[in-house]
Amino acid sequence: MKDLLSEEVQHFINSNTEVSISQLALQKNPFPELNWKEILNQIDAKSKAKDKLPTWFSAKNILYPSKISVEQTSSEKAAMYKSKLFSGNKIIDLTGGFGVDTYYFSKRFLKVFHCEHNLQLAEIVKHNFNQLKVENIKCYFGESEEILKNLDAQFDWIYIDPSRRNEAKEKVFMLRDCEPNVPELLEFYFNYSSKILMKTAPLLDLSAGLKELKNVSTIHIVALENEVKELLWEIHQGFTGNPKIKTVNLTKNKEENFEFIFGETTTEIDYSIPKKFLYEPNAAIMKSGGFNEVAFQFNLTKLHQHSHLYTSDTKIEFCGRIFEITSVLPYQKKEMKLYLENKKANITCRNFPETVQNIRKKWKIFEGGNLYTFFTTDYKNNKIVLLCTKIE
Repeated sequence: MKDLLSEEVQHFINSNTEVSISQLALQKNPFPELNWKEILNQIDAKSKAKDKLPTWFSAKNILYPSKISVEQTSSEKAAMYKSKLFSGNKIIDLTGGFGVDTYYFSKRFLKVFHCEHNLQLAEIVKHNFNQLKVENIKCYFGESEEILKNLDAQFDWIYIDPSRRNEAKEKVFMLRDCEPNVPELLEFYFNYSSKILMKTAPLLDLSAGLKELKNVSTIHIVALENEVKELLWEIHQGFTGNPKIKTVNLTKNKEENFEFIFGETTTEIDYSIPKKFLYEPNAAIMKSGGFNEVAFQFNLTKLHQHSHLYTSDTKIEFCGRIFEITSVLPYQKKEMKLYLENKKANITCRNFPETVQNIRKKWKIFEGGNLYTFFTTDYKNNKIVLLCTKIE
């Protein structure tokens, strides 16, 4: 890998990040003494890092593992959010990977320990930390349990991102099938820290995770530009009770935060016909399942128990999209032909028996435009269509 750091090779890599890899692969290797596939991998992986990992992309002489490792690592935005949750003296990252989370932890902790069981990746990460001029991270190669035993130290936090693939490289969904098996190792980890932060994939069901884990005090649901990217589980030794759910949607312009206590029933909420404004919660809130909490905390009425759309007469600040309702139509042939057939519209279905694709085909509705439509069900179980203008 060190051969890739020559000035000529680095110039070639940096000059071709915008070029198609399949196109480059057909060219003759300009560096016959080097492995062409390794050079192509550096270009491919670096191009993936441009938007996701701008610090690495912009730095000189950075080495990249496979593009899959880059695709699977945390984005800088998510890692930065994560690091701001905590600070302290020492934290150990048991599944360090490409080191993005570790790098941001180094800005909040005096000492950071990076563990990686893949030797080549461990060497790449150590090299990159030197290039990034980070001096408070120690890198360790080996199995994380052995490293913990050998260090035999107390940490403010243990951070772990279990691999969601088994030995056959198949995706797994239960926490006990991930590597390491955190539910099984929890008591072992508590020998070295009373606080653990675990990252899991966004597909994991919150209730399923809580059945496998104990002592979960908080679950963070992290979305970037309205797409849920990761779940973070705070595990505190000795904690009992219902965990707090904290959702965040990180956008270019703002940070949308919402929280509630999981499993606690809220005050009865009100249902109503559509009013002047319509509210659609962001993806992190949708993942949380705190639909009654949204109505309660924002003082909104809901269109239907299962629609998860909210309404009000006056506009409020909200964690999600806001629309002004211009018309409310019954879902009937006459209205559809008059208002939507052969027209452009953005379509969302919530608690509705037809798919967006079927609706477009059935009524010949084209994609795009400034008209936003919601096909949904009201609290009287009538199928309705809301014609809206997007405000935020």
